[in-house]
Amino acid sequence: MMLVLVSRQVFAQQKFTVSGVVKDAKSGETIIGALVSEPSTGKGTSTNTYGFFSLGLTEGNHLLEVTFLGFQKETIQLNLNANRQLEIYLKEMVVEEKAVVISAEKTEHTTSTEVGTIHLDMDQVKKLPVLLGEVDILKTISLLPGVQSAGEGNAGFYVRGGGIDQNLILLDNATVYNASHLFGFFSVFNADAIKNLELIKGGVPAQYGTRLSSVLDINLKEGNYKTFHAKGGIGTIASRLTIEGPIKKDTGSFIISVRRTYIDALVRPFIKPTSNFAGTGYYFYDLNAKFNYRLTQRDQIFLSGYFGRDVFGFKSRAAGFSTKIPWGNSTATFRWNRLINDRLFMNAIATFTDYRFSFEGAQDEFTFSLNSGIRDLGTKFQWNYFGFNGHEIRWGTELTHHTFTPNNAKASSQGTEFNLGPQVRLYSLESAAYVSDEFDITTKLRINVGMRFSYFIHLGPFTRYVYPSQNSNIGAAAIPTQVTYTRNQKVAEYFGPEPRMNIRYTLNSRSSIKAGFNRNYQYVHLTSFSPTALPTDVWLPSTDLVRPQIAWQTSAGYFRTFAEGKYEGSFEVYYKDMRNLSEYKEGADPQNTVNNNIDNLLWFGRGYSYGAEFFLKKRRGPVTGWIGYTLARTMRVFEQINDGKPFPSRWDRRHDANIVLTWAINKRIDVGAVFVYGTGNAITLPLQRYFIEGRVVDLYGPRNSFRMAPYHRADLSCTLHGKQEDITTDPSSGEIIEKKKRRFHSDWVFSVYNIYNRKNPYFIYFANDGTLTDGKFQVKAYQVSLFPVLPSITWNFEF
Repeated sequence: MMLVLVSRQVFAQQKFTVSGVVKDAKSGETIIGALVSEPSTGKGTSTNTYGFFSLGLTEGNHLLEVTFLGFQKETIQLNLNANRQLEIYLKEMVVEEKAVVISAEKTEHTTSTEVGTIHLDMDQVKKLPVLLGEVDILKTISLLPGVQSAGEGNAGFYVRGGGIDQNLILLDNATVYNASHLFGFFSVFNADAIKNLELIKGGVPAQYGTRLSSVLDINLKEGNYKTFHAKGGIGTIASRLTIEGPIKKDTGSFIISVRRTYIDALVRPFIKPTSNFAGTGYYFYDLNAKFNYRLTQRDQIFLSGYFGRDVFGFKSRAAGFSTKIPWGNSTATFRWNRLINDRLFMNAIATFTDYRFSFEGAQDEFTFSLNSGIRDLGTKFQWNYFGFNGHEIRWGTELTHHTFTPNNAKASSQGTEFNLGPQVRLYSLESAAYVSDEFDITTKLRINVGMRFSYFIHLGPFTRYVYPSQNSNIGAAAIPTQVTYTRNQKVAEYFGPEPRMNIRYTLNSRSSIKAGFNRNYQYVHLTSFSPTALPTDVWLPSTDLVRPQIAWQTSAGYFRTFAEGKYEGSFEVYYKDMRNLSEYKEGADPQNTVNNNIDNLLWFGRGYSYGAEFFLKKRRGPVTGWIGYTLARTMRVFEQINDGKPFPSRWDRRHDANIVLTWAINKRIDVGAVFVYGTGNAITLPLQRYFIEGRVVDLYGPRNSFRMAPYHRADLSCTLHGKQEDITTDPSSGEIIEKKKRRFHSDWVFSVYNIYNRKNPYFIYFANDGTLTDGKFQVKAYQVSLFPVLPSITWNFEF
């Protein structure tokens, strides 16, 4: 009898797997981050990047709840006696319901092990005030705590004291090396084509690597699986159009999105053909495309790509001078997803990335050209296993072949070619393998632990120019010794372990404490003279002189939700240590690469940063948005700079505060507001000036010892939505008889940037006033500001 009872108990505990995908009922696109839970057991999971989930449950009756912000909750009754595969469709929540359905929704804010990770809602991003009518996700990211803008009019961003090159930007798994249009004023990302984005500032999971500071993972939309749609907009400086639809209904889809500025077209009528500057102009364009097809119930393939270019041209007939400066990115991704079984998910990826910058100039019969760039060919294999007892195991491999083109120059005059050195290309291989496991130790304690092992090799052909003293500036008379490496010969190799760990301890149903630790290697480097990202910046591999950058970061925080998930807040602290950072030597000229290597012009040091971040977000209701504040310090230590004493980094910002709000006044009107405040940038200025033999000689103070004025501004926007449905009413009673959605609808977006006309500092320069002979010589400092109050208007349409 006892044996029978035991056998029944064992049988009753038999476990099965419920797996599947969650999709948008309207478009058929998969939903990332949807919560799938069983309330009676407290078990739950969320859909991955491809909308897939897997959940282990015991045999018997279960009530499955599927929720996602902005969608109606879906409830599924299950009598589980075998493994089940589901395809779940969520319907959009109508406006009247959004204020009511609150209690059913849960949040991963407190339950996940994510530390320093923020997911942005693209619908909210589009409602925020914008510069010149262009929605810019990188500018929105800079409104988050721990993230700083690269400066007025620049699309770059810095995370927790790291540099621009320390951010890994992925577009459908392909690396984007320069994310800027219009010399950094706008980003290359067209918001109409983006499905979701995730920013990871700390506690980076093992599947990500190659950068020290952050990961910005962006996924393009898949396109509508059910019907054809088009949307677009006409703005102040650019227009865009997006077309999407099914290749085969419910099986395959596509999306194509294009954008182009018309600055050149607007300016051209005002420049006469006889003008001295006829032929001068600027424009940028970009194209996003994605195609996907479901081969079987378990196999799906994706092909996506991006192509964008900026083209600037300048002509001066009087000076006989002309120049053309094109630059841009190309990326392509092929991805094969396979559901091997109900618990094992495989992802095979091939990527291509190409970034190119060119400068072509001519004056009279003299011509000069310069080009640089980087090209990557890569493969990734990723496996995701959803084990029993809450284990989620990930493992994978990566391999990337880099081809670097530093500053290669050509010059000629009257048919005579000048010797500016041979064309230089640098080659390297970068690989990595990783494994991680996320699981519950107790009902309150959950851990994500992983290890990543990376390997990098710099390969020939390569010529090393060795000068007598690498620590001194290289003079014209110096004669280097040459060391030559043949094709595929090893120049240098580096490797190292990159441990990762995140821990979450649940205090109660509304709050938790989290901590994270990660160590990262970075084998590629961006050399720059400017404090902001410019197309002229040069990417270099690690070499026998340039060692890989290494950083470790620890962070911890308190996370809490309020009012049944309506609000969420966090307080995080972090410390980051960075090694093998680089700066150009004093007086170095990176354009002079004849008989020289660019890395001969670099000095190397370390850096550290620490800070505290406060974040409060309102997720639902007529008014949504967030308040963020960062208190931080970022320092650098170089033996040859500032007498070896620590000095503030150019990215050191003690105080950084942001307020972001959107208010849905009614179904037809949305208002957005942004306020930004930040400590002024640290710069180096001369303390005194001397006249020596008729020349002005500056005496500079300690490195970055002067602060520019604080940066602050306020922006406002208003969106007027057109009617989206036609309503038929009974003439006598006034009751609604029928609601019919309009095929075509549009909206107007009015935006004002820098509404109180704050003159924020862009840079400071000095000018001489008076002469020595009259005794009235003075040196005056002048501040240059970029943007005054700037209104803009955009018309968006969809059908």
